[in-house]
Amino acid sequence: MVVGTTEAARILKISTARLRVLLSAGRVEGAYKTGKMWLIPLFKGEPTIKRGTRGPAPRWCNLKKRAKTIVHVNSHRIRQNQKQQQQLPVITVKTRNTNTYGHIVEIPGGCRVVYCPDKPLPCGARVWIETFYDVNVIGQSKSLDLPTLL
Repeated sequence: MVVGTTEAARILKISTARLRVLLSAGRVEGAYKTGKMWLIPLFKGEPTIKRGTRGPAPRWCNLKKRAKTIVHVNSHRIRQNQKQQQQLPVITVKTRNTNTYGHIVEIPGGCRVVYCPDKPLPCGARVWIETFYDVNVIGQSKSLDLPTLL
């Protein structure tokens, strides 16, 4: 899809004058001029701006970083449950400086499974799940404060 300078400036939340400066500097990817009008292609719903060499970072690039959540199965708890005939929760959810234990964990968004035998987590886990989404812990839970996690 191709838009003009007014629509592109509205999408980027900058003034049309600033967009024209970026266009004349050649920093808007794929933009071309027909007569007196600039035509700007959209990639994933917005114009692509090349990074400048000076000045502050552009406002449209400031993304808030979310805390990484790590989910893993505590094998020590599994052995303890078998030995003492208990039903303690064995799934650990680590976010920032807290641990939450549960029987069932729901991850609504995307995640990835990591196997790293050479560099385990401080707790000793070699396989874990990483996600940036909120994780729902269902079942019995207990929180502990940790000094540092990630």
